[in-house]
Amino acid sequence: MPFRPWSVALMVLALSGPPTRVFAACKIGILAELPVTMTGLRPLVSAKINGAEALFIADSGAFYSLITPAAAAQFKLKLGPAPYWFVLTGVGGEARAWLTTVKTFTLFEVPIPNVEFIVGGNELEGAVGVLGQNVFRIADVEYDLARGAIRLMRPHDCRNAKMAYWATSQPYSVVNIDWATAQAPHTASVAFINGAKIRVLFDTGAPTSVLTLAAAERAGVKPGRDGVVDAGSTYGVGGKLVQTWIAPFASFKIGDEEIRNTRLRLGDIRIRDAEMLIGADFFLSHRIYVASSQHKLYFTYNGGPVFNLAHAPSTQAGTGPAPGGSAEPQEQPDQPTDAAGFSRRGAAFTSRRDYEHAIADLTRACELAPDEPKYFYERGMARWGDKQPDLAMADFDQALKLKPDEVDALLARARLRLLGPENPAAIADLAAADRFAPEQADIRMQLGSLYARAGLFAEAVAQYDKWITAHDHDVQIPDARNARCWARALWGQELNQALLDCDSALKSRPDTAAFLDSRGLVRLRMGDLDRSIADYDAALRLQPHSAWSLYGRGLAKVKKGLTTAGEADIAAATAIQPRIENEARKHGITR
Repeated sequence: MPFRPWSVALMVLALSGPPTRVFAACKIGILAELPVTMTGLRPLVSAKINGAEALFIADSGAFYSLITPAAAAQFKLKLGPAPYWFVLTGVGGEARAWLTTVKTFTLFEVPIPNVEFIVGGNELEGAVGVLGQNVFRIADVEYDLARGAIRLMRPHDCRNAKMAYWATSQPYSVVNIDWATAQAPHTASVAFINGAKIRVLFDTGAPTSVLTLAAAERAGVKPGRDGVVDAGSTYGVGGKLVQTWIAPFASFKIGDEEIRNTRLRLGDIRIRDAEMLIGADFFLSHRIYVASSQHKLYFTYNGGPVFNLAHAPSTQAGTGPAPGGSAEPQEQPDQPTDAAGFSRRGAAFTSRRDYEHAIADLTRACELAPDEPKYFYERGMARWGDKQPDLAMADFDQALKLKPDEVDALLARARLRLLGPENPAAIADLAAADRFAPEQADIRMQLGSLYARAGLFAEAVAQYDKWITAHDHDVQIPDARNARCWARALWGQELNQALLDCDSALKSRPDTAAFLDSRGLVRLRMGDLDRSIADYDAALRLQPHSAWSLYGRGLAKVKKGLTTAGEADIAAATAIQPRIENEARKHGITR
Protein backbone atom coordinates (compact mmCIF):
# COMPACT_ATOMS: atom_id res chain seq x y z
CA MET A 1 0.00 0.00 0.00
CA PRO A 2 1.53 3.32 -1.01
CA PHE A 3 1.29 5.01 2.39
CA ARG A 4 3.58 7.97 2.98
CA PRO A 5 6.42 7.36 5.45
CA TRP A 6 5.20 9.05 8.62
CA SER A 7 8.19 7.50 10.34
CA VAL A 8 10.60 9.70 8.40
CA ALA A 9 8.81 12.91 9.41
CA LEU A 10 8.43 11.78 13.00
CA MET A 11 12.05 10.72 13.32
CA VAL A 12 13.12 14.15 12.04
CA LEU A 13 10.86 15.60 14.73
CA ALA A 14 12.38 13.24 17.28
CA LEU A 15 15.92 14.44 16.63
CA SER A 16 14.91 17.88 17.81
CA GLY A 17 13.07 16.54 20.87
CA PRO A 18 13.96 16.67 24.57
CA PRO A 19 17.51 15.82 25.64
CA THR A 20 18.71 12.34 26.47
CA ARG A 21 18.12 11.12 30.00
CA VAL A 22 20.29 8.56 31.76
CA PHE A 23 18.57 5.66 33.51
CA ALA A 24 20.66 3.01 35.24
CA ALA A 25 23.56 1.91 32.94
CA CYS A 26 21.98 2.90 29.63
CA LYS A 27 20.83 6.14 28.05
CA ILE A 28 17.24 6.67 26.93
CA GLY A 29 16.40 9.63 24.76
CA ILE A 30 12.84 10.84 24.96
CA LEU A 31 12.01 11.45 21.32
CA ALA A 32 8.63 12.97 22.03
CA GLU A 33 5.96 13.02 24.72
CA LEU A 34 2.37 12.86 23.58
CA PRO A 35 -0.08 14.32 26.14
CA VAL A 36 -3.07 12.00 26.64
CA THR A 37 -6.44 12.86 28.16
CA MET A 38 -8.57 9.90 29.20
CA THR A 39 -12.24 10.30 28.31
CA GLY A 40 -14.01 7.31 29.73
CA LEU A 41 -11.66 4.52 28.75
CA ARG A 42 -10.44 6.20 25.57
CA PRO A 43 -6.96 7.79 25.48
CA LEU A 44 -7.40 10.97 23.43
CA VAL A 45 -4.61 13.06 21.95
CA SER A 46 -4.84 16.49 20.35
CA ALA A 47 -3.74 17.15 16.80
CA LYS A 48 -4.64 19.51 13.98
CA ILE A 49 -5.99 18.77 10.52
CA ASN A 50 -5.09 21.64 8.21
CA GLY A 51 -4.99 23.95 11.22
CA ALA A 52 -8.28 22.82 12.78
CA GLU A 53 -8.29 21.14 16.19
CA ALA A 54 -8.99 17.41 16.15
CA LEU A 55 -8.97 14.66 18.78
CA PHE A 56 -7.63 11.18 17.99
CA ILE A 57 -7.65 7.93 19.95
CA ALA A 58 -4.16 6.63 20.64
CA ASP A 59 -4.71 3.08 19.38
CA SER A 60 -1.80 0.67 19.71
CA GLY A 61 -4.02 -2.03 18.21
CA ALA A 62 -4.48 -0.20 14.88
CA PHE A 63 -1.88 -1.03 12.24
CA TYR A 64 -2.27 2.40 10.62
CA SER A 65 -3.83 5.76 11.43
CA LEU A 66 -7.43 6.32 10.40
CA ILE A 67 -10.04 9.06 10.05
CA THR A 68 -13.76 8.29 10.09
CA PRO A 69 -15.85 9.06 6.99
CA ALA A 70 -17.91 11.66 8.88
CA ALA A 71 -14.75 13.42 10.05
CA ALA A 72 -13.35 13.39 6.52
CA ALA A 73 -16.51 15.17 5.38
CA GLN A 74 -16.32 17.59 8.31
CA PHE A 75 -12.74 18.58 7.43
CA LYS A 76 -13.52 18.61 3.69
CA LEU A 77 -10.91 15.97 2.87
CA LYS A 78 -10.88 14.51 -0.62
CA LEU A 79 -11.28 10.71 -0.73
CA GLY A 80 -9.48 8.41 -3.10
CA PRO A 81 -9.83 4.65 -3.59
CA ALA A 82 -7.85 2.19 -1.53
CA PRO A 83 -5.96 -0.53 -3.44
CA TYR A 84 -8.34 -3.23 -4.67
CA TRP A 85 -6.73 -5.84 -2.42
CA PHE A 86 -6.94 -3.78 0.78
CA VAL A 87 -9.53 -4.80 3.38
CA LEU A 88 -10.10 -2.90 6.62
CA THR A 89 -10.87 -5.47 9.34
CA GLY A 90 -11.39 -5.42 13.08
CA VAL A 91 -13.99 -6.19 15.72
CA GLY A 92 -17.27 -6.62 13.85
CA GLY A 93 -15.71 -7.82 10.60
CA GLU A 94 -14.80 -5.86 7.50
CA ALA A 95 -15.45 -2.25 6.52
CA ARG A 96 -15.14 -0.22 3.35
CA ALA A 97 -12.04 1.96 3.15
CA TRP A 98 -10.74 4.97 1.23
CA LEU A 99 -7.53 7.00 1.38
CA THR A 100 -7.07 10.70 1.97
CA THR A 101 -4.13 13.05 2.31
CA VAL A 102 -4.07 15.78 4.95
CA LYS A 103 -2.12 18.70 3.54
CA THR A 104 -0.80 19.68 6.98
CA PHE A 105 -1.15 17.37 9.96
CA THR A 106 0.12 18.77 13.26
CA LEU A 107 1.26 16.37 15.97
CA PHE A 108 3.62 17.02 18.89
CA GLU A 109 3.00 20.71 17.94
CA VAL A 110 4.97 20.13 14.74
CA PRO A 111 3.31 20.47 11.29
CA ILE A 112 3.93 17.47 9.03
CA PRO A 113 3.08 17.96 5.34
CA ASN A 114 1.06 15.60 3.13
CA VAL A 115 0.14 12.89 5.63
CA GLU A 116 -1.90 9.98 4.33
CA PHE A 117 -4.73 8.38 6.33
CA ILE A 118 -7.06 5.48 5.83
CA VAL A 119 -10.71 6.61 5.88
CA GLY A 120 -13.24 4.09 7.15
CA GLY A 121 -14.83 2.40 10.12
CA ASN A 122 -17.56 3.61 12.43
CA GLU A 123 -18.08 6.75 14.48
CA LEU A 124 -15.68 7.12 17.40
CA GLU A 125 -17.31 8.89 20.31
CA GLY A 126 -15.38 12.06 21.03
CA ALA A 127 -12.73 11.50 18.35
CA VAL A 128 -12.28 11.95 14.61
CA GLY A 129 -10.00 8.97 14.14
CA VAL A 130 -7.16 6.89 15.57
CA LEU A 131 -3.38 7.15 15.63
CA GLY A 132 -2.00 3.70 14.97
CA GLN A 133 1.23 1.77 14.93
CA ASN A 134 2.69 3.74 12.03
CA VAL A 135 3.20 6.43 14.71
CA PHE A 136 4.10 4.25 17.68
CA ARG A 137 6.34 1.58 16.16
CA ILE A 138 9.08 4.01 15.08
CA ALA A 139 10.72 3.62 18.52
CA ASP A 140 10.29 2.11 21.95
CA VAL A 141 7.07 3.33 23.56
CA GLU A 142 6.19 4.05 27.17
CA TYR A 143 2.46 4.03 27.96
CA ASP A 144 1.85 6.01 31.12
CA LEU A 145 -1.89 6.59 30.77
CA ALA A 146 -2.47 7.03 34.50
CA ARG A 147 -0.35 10.19 34.28
CA GLY A 148 -1.66 11.23 30.88
CA ALA A 149 1.33 10.52 28.65
CA ILE A 150 2.65 8.30 25.86
CA ARG A 151 6.38 8.68 25.27
CA LEU A 152 8.42 7.67 22.24
CA MET A 153 11.79 6.54 23.56
CA ARG A 154 15.23 6.12 21.97
CA PRO A 155 17.45 3.70 23.93
CA HIS A 156 21.24 3.64 23.54
CA ASP A 157 23.42 0.78 24.82
CA CYS A 158 20.41 -0.77 26.60
CA ARG A 159 20.42 -4.26 25.10
CA ASN A 160 20.41 -6.05 28.47
CA ALA A 161 19.15 -3.21 30.66
CA LYS A 162 15.99 -3.13 32.72
CA MET A 163 13.76 -0.68 30.85
CA ALA A 164 11.24 -0.13 33.68
CA TYR A 165 13.51 2.72 34.76
CA TRP A 166 10.95 4.21 37.16
CA ALA A 167 10.72 1.03 39.28
CA THR A 168 13.58 1.75 41.67
CA SER A 169 12.30 -0.47 44.50
CA GLN A 170 9.03 -1.84 43.23
CA PRO A 171 8.72 -5.26 41.55
CA TYR A 172 8.21 -5.23 37.80
CA SER A 173 7.23 -7.84 35.24
CA VAL A 174 8.75 -8.53 31.84
CA VAL A 175 7.39 -10.62 28.96
CA ASN A 176 8.70 -11.42 25.51
CA ILE A 177 6.86 -9.82 22.60
CA ASP A 178 6.72 -10.68 18.92
CA TRP A 179 9.00 -9.07 16.40
CA ALA A 180 7.04 -6.12 14.96
CA THR A 181 7.06 -5.47 11.22
CA ALA A 182 5.22 -3.03 8.96
CA GLN A 183 2.89 -5.88 7.99
CA ALA A 184 2.41 -7.10 11.59
CA PRO A 185 3.18 -4.07 13.78
CA HIS A 186 1.17 -5.03 16.85
CA THR A 187 2.50 -5.67 20.33
CA ALA A 188 1.71 -9.33 21.02
CA SER A 189 2.72 -11.78 23.73
CA VAL A 190 1.35 -14.70 25.78
CA ALA A 191 -0.64 -14.92 29.01
CA PHE A 192 -2.54 -17.56 30.97
CA ILE A 193 -6.27 -17.74 31.75
CA ASN A 194 -7.15 -20.28 34.44
CA GLY A 195 -3.84 -21.89 33.54
CA ALA A 196 -4.59 -22.08 29.79
CA LYS A 197 -2.01 -20.41 27.55
CA ILE A 198 -3.37 -17.71 25.23
CA ARG A 199 -1.94 -15.14 22.82
CA VAL A 200 -2.67 -11.53 23.75
CA LEU A 201 -2.49 -8.24 21.85
CA PHE A 202 -1.90 -4.96 23.72
CA ASP A 203 -4.54 -2.56 22.41
CA THR A 204 -5.07 0.90 23.91
CA GLY A 205 -7.92 1.40 21.45
CA ALA A 206 -10.01 -1.29 23.15
CA PRO A 207 -11.70 0.40 26.14
CA THR A 208 -11.94 -2.87 28.08
CA SER A 209 -9.98 -6.07 27.73
CA VAL A 210 -11.87 -8.80 25.89
CA LEU A 211 -11.32 -12.53 25.42
CA THR A 212 -12.47 -14.61 22.46
CA LEU A 213 -15.14 -17.25 23.09
CA ALA A 214 -12.76 -20.00 21.98
CA ALA A 215 -10.08 -18.96 24.47
CA ALA A 216 -12.65 -18.61 27.26
CA GLU A 217 -13.95 -22.11 26.55
CA ARG A 218 -10.43 -23.53 26.75
CA ALA A 219 -10.27 -21.93 30.20
CA GLY A 220 -13.54 -23.66 31.16
CA VAL A 221 -15.85 -20.67 30.75
CA LYS A 222 -18.59 -20.07 28.20
CA PRO A 223 -21.98 -18.33 27.90
CA GLY A 224 -24.83 -20.15 29.59
CA ARG A 225 -22.82 -21.30 32.58
CA ASP A 226 -23.23 -20.05 36.14
CA GLY A 227 -21.92 -16.54 36.71
CA VAL A 228 -21.70 -15.63 33.01
CA VAL A 229 -23.98 -12.65 32.33
CA ASP A 230 -25.02 -10.83 29.17
CA ALA A 231 -23.01 -7.62 28.71
CA GLY A 232 -24.71 -6.32 25.57
CA SER A 233 -23.16 -5.61 22.20
CA THR A 234 -20.05 -3.77 21.11
CA TYR A 235 -18.45 -2.86 17.80
CA GLY A 236 -15.17 -1.89 16.21
CA VAL A 237 -14.34 -0.87 12.67
CA GLY A 238 -16.47 -3.65 11.15
CA GLY A 239 -20.07 -3.52 10.04
CA LYS A 240 -21.55 -5.87 12.63
CA LEU A 241 -22.34 -5.68 16.33
CA VAL A 242 -20.61 -8.26 18.50
CA GLN A 243 -22.32 -9.93 21.46
CA THR A 244 -20.35 -9.86 24.74
CA TRP A 245 -20.62 -11.40 28.20
CA ILE A 246 -18.95 -10.84 31.58
CA ALA A 247 -17.62 -13.95 33.31
CA PRO A 248 -15.66 -14.83 36.46
CA PHE A 249 -12.16 -16.24 36.10
CA ALA A 250 -10.03 -17.74 38.82
CA SER A 251 -6.77 -16.44 37.41
CA PHE A 252 -5.24 -14.17 34.78
CA LYS A 253 -1.44 -14.35 34.68
CA ILE A 254 0.99 -12.41 32.55
CA GLY A 255 4.69 -12.29 33.30
CA ASP A 256 5.18 -12.43 37.06
CA GLU A 257 1.82 -10.82 37.76
CA GLU A 258 -1.26 -12.87 38.58
CA ILE A 259 -4.75 -11.43 39.10
CA ARG A 260 -7.02 -13.83 40.94
CA ASN A 261 -10.81 -14.04 41.15
CA THR A 262 -11.41 -11.40 38.54
CA ARG A 263 -14.09 -10.80 35.92
CA LEU A 264 -13.37 -10.47 32.23
CA ARG A 265 -15.36 -9.58 29.15
CA LEU A 266 -15.63 -12.24 26.47
CA GLY A 267 -17.05 -11.73 23.04
CA ASP A 268 -17.86 -13.38 19.75
CA ILE A 269 -14.82 -11.78 18.17
CA ARG A 270 -12.00 -12.92 15.92
CA ILE A 271 -8.58 -11.38 16.45
CA ARG A 272 -5.89 -12.06 13.92
CA ASP A 273 -3.08 -14.07 15.53
CA ALA A 274 -4.40 -13.43 19.08
CA GLU A 275 -7.09 -14.57 21.49
CA MET A 276 -7.40 -11.58 23.80
CA LEU A 277 -7.20 -7.81 23.51
CA ILE A 278 -5.53 -6.27 26.56
CA GLY A 279 -7.28 -2.91 26.60
CA ALA A 280 -7.13 0.53 28.15
CA ASP A 281 -8.38 -0.79 31.51
CA PHE A 282 -5.11 -2.74 31.88
CA PHE A 283 -3.01 0.18 30.60
CA LEU A 284 -4.59 2.53 33.16
CA SER A 285 -3.70 0.21 36.00
CA HIS A 286 -0.12 -0.30 34.81
CA ARG A 287 2.84 1.65 33.54
CA ILE A 288 4.12 -0.10 30.44
CA TYR A 289 7.34 0.13 28.44
CA VAL A 290 7.32 -1.60 25.03
CA ALA A 291 10.99 -2.26 24.35
CA SER A 292 10.86 -3.14 20.66
CA SER A 293 14.64 -2.83 20.70
CA GLN A 294 14.76 -5.87 23.02
CA HIS A 295 11.52 -7.62 21.93
CA LYS A 296 10.31 -7.31 25.51
CA LEU A 297 7.56 -5.52 27.39
CA TYR A 298 8.04 -4.24 30.95
CA PHE A 299 5.26 -3.20 33.29
CA THR A 300 4.51 -2.25 36.88
CA TYR A 301 1.22 -2.10 38.74
CA ASN A 302 -0.23 1.33 39.59
CA GLY A 303 -2.75 0.12 42.17
CA GLY A 304 -6.53 -0.28 42.12
CA PRO A 305 -8.67 -2.43 39.84
CA VAL A 306 -7.16 -3.99 36.73
CA PHE A 307 -10.13 -5.29 34.76
CA ASN A 308 -13.07 -4.63 37.06
CA LEU A 309 -13.57 -0.89 36.67
CA ALA A 310 -17.14 -0.87 37.97
CA HIS A 311 -15.90 0.35 41.34
CA ALA A 312 -13.35 2.81 42.61
CA PRO A 313 -9.95 1.40 43.64
CA SER A 314 -10.16 -0.80 46.70
CA THR A 315 -8.50 -3.75 48.34
CA GLN A 316 -11.30 -6.19 47.47
CA ALA A 317 -10.38 -9.57 46.05
CA GLY A 318 -9.86 -9.71 42.35
CA THR A 319 -9.06 -6.05 41.76
CA GLY A 320 -5.27 -6.24 41.77
CA PRO A 321 -2.36 -8.64 41.43
CA ALA A 322 -2.06 -11.46 43.91
CA PRO A 323 0.96 -11.84 46.20
CA GLY A 324 3.91 -13.02 44.18
CA GLY A 325 3.23 -10.53 41.40
CA SER A 326 3.46 -6.75 41.49
CA ALA A 327 1.45 -6.66 44.68
CA GLU A 328 2.32 -3.19 45.87
CA PRO A 329 1.41 -0.03 43.93
CA GLN A 330 4.44 1.79 42.63
CA GLU A 331 5.83 4.90 44.20
CA GLN A 332 4.77 7.93 42.20
CA PRO A 333 7.69 10.36 41.99
CA ASP A 334 6.52 11.84 38.68
CA GLN A 335 4.14 14.42 40.10
CA PRO A 336 2.48 16.95 37.75
CA THR A 337 4.09 20.35 37.67
CA ASP A 338 1.51 22.33 35.71
CA ALA A 339 -2.24 22.62 35.15
CA ALA A 340 -2.19 20.41 32.06
CA GLY A 341 -0.44 17.63 33.96
CA PHE A 342 -2.90 17.76 36.86
CA SER A 343 -5.77 17.79 34.36
CA ARG A 344 -4.53 14.70 32.52
CA ARG A 345 -3.91 12.76 35.73
CA GLY A 346 -7.29 13.86 37.05
CA ALA A 347 -8.99 12.63 33.87
CA ALA A 348 -7.29 9.27 34.32
CA PHE A 349 -8.60 9.07 37.90
CA THR A 350 -12.08 9.89 36.60
CA SER A 351 -11.80 7.05 34.07
CA ARG A 352 -11.13 4.69 36.95
CA ARG A 353 -14.00 6.21 38.97
CA ASP A 354 -11.58 7.34 41.65
CA TYR A 355 -13.44 10.62 42.02
CA GLU A 356 -11.77 11.78 45.22
CA HIS A 357 -8.33 11.94 43.61
CA ALA A 358 -9.78 13.16 40.31
CA ILE A 359 -11.45 16.14 41.96
CA ALA A 360 -8.31 16.98 43.91
CA ASP A 361 -6.15 16.99 40.77
CA LEU A 362 -8.69 18.88 38.69
CA THR A 363 -9.16 21.46 41.43
CA ARG A 364 -5.41 22.06 41.33
CA ALA A 365 -5.62 22.43 37.54
CA CYS A 366 -8.40 25.01 37.93
CA GLU A 367 -6.34 26.91 40.49
CA LEU A 368 -3.26 26.99 38.26
CA ALA A 369 -5.18 27.92 35.10
CA PRO A 370 -8.42 29.66 36.15
CA ASP A 371 -9.09 30.85 32.58
CA GLU A 372 -9.11 27.35 31.02
CA PRO A 373 -12.73 26.16 30.56
CA LYS A 374 -11.73 22.54 29.86
CA TYR A 375 -10.54 22.01 33.44
CA PHE A 376 -13.82 23.21 34.95
CA TYR A 377 -15.76 20.95 32.58
CA GLU A 378 -13.62 17.95 33.54
CA ARG A 379 -14.02 18.68 37.25
CA GLY A 380 -17.77 19.04 36.70
CA MET A 381 -17.91 15.57 35.16
CA ALA A 382 -15.93 14.13 38.07
CA ARG A 383 -18.20 15.84 40.59
CA TRP A 384 -21.27 14.56 38.76
CA GLY A 385 -19.81 11.05 38.87
CA ASP A 386 -19.26 11.57 42.61
CA LYS A 387 -22.97 12.48 43.02
CA GLN A 388 -22.38 16.18 43.59
CA PRO A 389 -24.75 17.63 40.95
CA ASP A 390 -24.88 21.16 42.38
CA LEU A 391 -21.10 21.51 42.35
CA ALA A 392 -21.00 19.93 38.88
CA MET A 393 -23.51 22.52 37.65
CA ALA A 394 -21.38 25.33 39.05
CA ASP A 395 -18.37 23.99 37.15
CA PHE A 396 -20.32 23.71 33.89
CA ASP A 397 -21.53 27.28 34.42
CA GLN A 398 -17.97 28.49 34.88
CA ALA A 399 -16.69 26.59 31.84
CA LEU A 400 -19.40 28.19 29.71
CA LYS A 401 -18.79 31.63 31.18
CA LEU A 402 -15.21 31.30 29.98
CA LYS A 403 -16.11 29.72 26.61
CA PRO A 404 -19.81 29.94 25.61
CA ASP A 405 -19.33 27.65 22.60
CA GLU A 406 -17.86 24.72 24.61
CA VAL A 407 -20.15 22.03 23.17
CA ASP A 408 -19.29 19.26 25.65
CA ALA A 409 -20.11 21.57 28.58
CA LEU A 410 -23.36 22.67 26.92
CA LEU A 411 -24.46 19.06 26.48
CA ALA A 412 -23.46 18.11 30.03
CA ARG A 413 -25.32 21.08 31.52
CA ALA A 414 -28.40 20.37 29.39
CA ARG A 415 -28.41 16.73 30.47
CA LEU A 416 -28.08 17.71 34.12
CA ARG A 417 -30.81 20.34 33.82
CA LEU A 418 -33.18 17.81 32.23
CA LEU A 419 -32.99 15.78 35.43
CA GLY A 420 -34.79 18.66 37.18
CA PRO A 421 -37.36 21.33 36.38
CA GLU A 422 -35.10 23.55 34.24
CA ASN A 423 -36.44 22.54 30.82
CA PRO A 424 -36.33 26.03 29.22
CA ALA A 425 -32.70 26.51 30.27
CA ALA A 426 -31.83 22.99 29.09
CA ILE A 427 -33.45 23.68 25.72
CA ALA A 428 -31.40 26.87 25.38
CA ASP A 429 -28.24 24.83 25.97
CA LEU A 430 -29.29 22.29 23.33
CA ALA A 431 -29.97 25.08 20.83
CA ALA A 432 -26.52 26.52 21.49
CA ALA A 433 -24.84 23.12 21.08
CA ASP A 434 -26.73 22.65 17.81
CA ARG A 435 -25.51 26.02 16.60
CA PHE A 436 -21.85 25.50 17.50
CA ALA A 437 -21.35 21.82 16.58
CA PRO A 438 -20.27 20.73 13.08
CA GLU A 439 -23.10 19.28 10.98
CA GLN A 440 -21.39 15.86 10.84
CA ALA A 441 -20.55 15.68 14.55
CA ASP A 442 -21.36 12.52 16.45
CA ILE A 443 -23.09 14.59 19.13
CA ARG A 444 -26.09 14.91 16.78
CA MET A 445 -27.22 11.54 18.15
CA GLN A 446 -26.94 12.84 21.71
CA LEU A 447 -28.78 16.02 20.77
CA GLY A 448 -31.60 13.97 19.28
CA SER A 449 -31.94 11.95 22.48
CA LEU A 450 -31.89 15.04 24.69
CA TYR A 451 -34.42 16.91 22.56
CA ALA A 452 -36.69 13.86 22.73
CA ARG A 453 -36.29 13.78 26.52
CA ALA A 454 -37.31 17.44 26.58
CA GLY A 455 -40.43 16.64 24.54
CA LEU A 456 -39.28 18.53 21.42
CA PHE A 457 -39.73 15.74 18.90
CA ALA A 458 -39.50 17.78 15.70
CA GLU A 459 -36.10 19.04 16.87
CA ALA A 460 -35.09 15.49 17.85
CA VAL A 461 -35.99 14.17 14.41
CA ALA A 462 -33.97 16.96 12.77
CA GLN A 463 -30.88 15.94 14.77
CA TYR A 464 -31.30 12.28 13.86
CA ASP A 465 -31.67 13.34 10.21
CA LYS A 466 -28.29 15.08 10.35
CA TRP A 467 -26.56 12.13 12.01
CA ILE A 468 -27.98 9.56 9.60
CA THR A 469 -27.04 11.67 6.58
CA ALA A 470 -23.42 11.93 7.75
CA HIS A 471 -23.04 8.30 8.84
CA ASP A 472 -24.71 6.22 6.16
CA HIS A 473 -22.16 3.34 6.45
CA ASP A 474 -22.03 3.30 10.25
CA VAL A 475 -22.85 0.20 12.27
CA GLN A 476 -25.11 2.35 14.50
CA ILE A 477 -27.46 3.27 11.64
CA PRO A 478 -30.16 0.80 12.84
CA ASP A 479 -30.02 2.35 16.33
CA ALA A 480 -30.33 5.85 14.86
CA ARG A 481 -33.30 4.83 12.72
CA ASN A 482 -34.94 3.24 15.74
CA ALA A 483 -34.33 6.41 17.79
CA ARG A 484 -35.95 8.50 15.04
CA CYS A 485 -38.84 6.02 14.84
CA TRP A 486 -39.35 6.20 18.62
CA ALA A 487 -39.27 10.02 18.63
CA ARG A 488 -41.96 10.15 15.96
CA ALA A 489 -44.00 7.49 17.78
CA LEU A 490 -43.99 9.52 21.00
CA TRP A 491 -44.75 12.64 18.98
CA GLY A 492 -47.65 10.93 17.24
CA GLN A 493 -46.66 12.58 13.95
CA GLU A 494 -45.11 11.39 10.67
CA LEU A 495 -46.05 7.83 11.55
CA ASN A 496 -45.55 6.47 8.04
CA GLN A 497 -41.93 7.66 8.10
CA ALA A 498 -41.59 6.21 11.61
CA LEU A 499 -42.78 2.83 10.36
CA LEU A 500 -40.22 2.91 7.53
CA ASP A 501 -37.45 3.62 10.04
CA CYS A 502 -38.50 0.80 12.37
CA ASP A 503 -38.86 -1.63 9.47
CA SER A 504 -35.37 -0.71 8.26
CA ALA A 505 -33.87 -1.15 11.74
CA LEU A 506 -35.55 -4.54 12.14
CA LYS A 507 -34.41 -5.67 8.72
CA SER A 508 -30.82 -5.13 9.90
CA ARG A 509 -31.35 -6.66 13.35
CA PRO A 510 -34.59 -8.67 13.40
CA ASP A 511 -34.59 -9.88 17.01
CA THR A 512 -34.01 -6.58 18.80
CA ALA A 513 -36.52 -5.93 21.58
CA ALA A 514 -36.16 -2.14 21.52
CA PHE A 515 -36.87 -2.00 17.78
CA LEU A 516 -39.95 -4.22 18.12
CA ASP A 517 -41.18 -2.09 21.02
CA SER A 518 -40.84 1.09 18.93
CA ARG A 519 -42.72 -0.40 16.01
CA GLY A 520 -45.39 -1.66 18.40
CA LEU A 521 -46.03 1.92 19.54
CA VAL A 522 -46.12 3.21 15.96
CA ARG A 523 -48.70 0.60 15.01
CA LEU A 524 -50.70 1.31 18.17
CA ARG A 525 -50.91 4.99 17.26
CA MET A 526 -51.84 4.07 13.69
CA GLY A 527 -54.66 1.87 14.98
CA ASP A 528 -53.11 -1.35 13.60
CA LEU A 529 -53.87 -3.19 16.83
CA ASP A 530 -53.21 -6.80 15.79
CA ARG A 531 -49.78 -6.01 14.40
CA SER A 532 -49.03 -3.82 17.40
CA ILE A 533 -49.82 -6.68 19.76
CA ALA A 534 -47.69 -9.04 17.64
CA ASP A 535 -44.71 -6.66 17.88
CA TYR A 536 -45.13 -6.30 21.63
CA ASP A 537 -45.43 -10.10 22.01
CA ALA A 538 -42.13 -10.51 20.15
CA ALA A 539 -40.45 -7.78 22.21
CA LEU A 540 -41.62 -9.31 25.48
CA ARG A 541 -40.33 -12.73 24.53
CA LEU A 542 -36.90 -11.10 24.37
CA GLN A 543 -37.34 -8.74 27.34
CA PRO A 544 -40.21 -9.98 29.55
CA HIS A 545 -39.94 -7.10 32.04
CA SER A 546 -40.07 -4.15 29.63
CA ALA A 547 -42.57 -1.71 31.16
CA TRP A 548 -43.22 0.14 27.89
CA SER A 549 -43.86 -3.07 25.96
CA LEU A 550 -46.27 -4.33 28.63
CA TYR A 551 -48.05 -0.98 28.79
CA GLY A 552 -48.32 -0.64 25.02
CA ARG A 553 -49.63 -4.18 24.63
CA GLY A 554 -52.10 -3.53 27.42
CA LEU A 555 -53.45 -0.41 25.67
CA ALA A 556 -53.70 -2.27 22.35
CA LYS A 557 -55.65 -5.09 24.00
CA VAL A 558 -58.00 -2.68 25.77
CA LYS A 559 -58.67 -0.84 22.51
CA LYS A 560 -59.30 -4.19 20.84
CA GLY A 561 -61.85 -5.12 23.51
CA LEU A 562 -59.63 -7.57 25.40
CA THR A 563 -60.13 -5.58 28.59
CA THR A 564 -59.15 -8.12 31.24
CA ALA A 565 -55.91 -9.14 29.50
CA GLY A 566 -55.12 -5.51 28.73
CA GLU A 567 -55.61 -4.34 32.29
CA ALA A 568 -53.37 -7.17 33.50
CA ASP A 569 -50.57 -5.95 31.21
CA ILE A 570 -51.06 -2.35 32.34
CA ALA A 571 -50.93 -3.42 35.99
CA ALA A 572 -47.72 -5.37 35.35
CA ALA A 573 -46.17 -2.37 33.61
CA THR A 574 -47.14 -0.04 36.47
CA ALA A 575 -45.62 -2.42 39.01
CA ILE A 576 -42.30 -2.16 37.17
CA GLN A 577 -42.48 1.58 36.42
CA PRO A 578 -45.08 3.29 38.64
CA ARG A 579 -45.17 6.57 36.67
CA ILE A 580 -45.51 5.02 33.24
CA GLU A 581 -49.19 5.96 32.84
CA ASN A 582 -48.44 9.64 33.58
CA GLU A 583 -45.48 9.55 31.19
CA ALA A 584 -47.60 8.02 28.41
CA ARG A 585 -50.42 10.51 28.98
CA LYS A 586 -47.97 13.41 28.46
CA HIS A 587 -47.54 12.16 24.90
CA GLY A 588 -51.23 11.56 24.28
CA ILE A 589 -50.91 7.79 24.64
CA THR A 590 -54.09 6.91 26.50
CA ARG A 591 -56.70 4.19 26.80
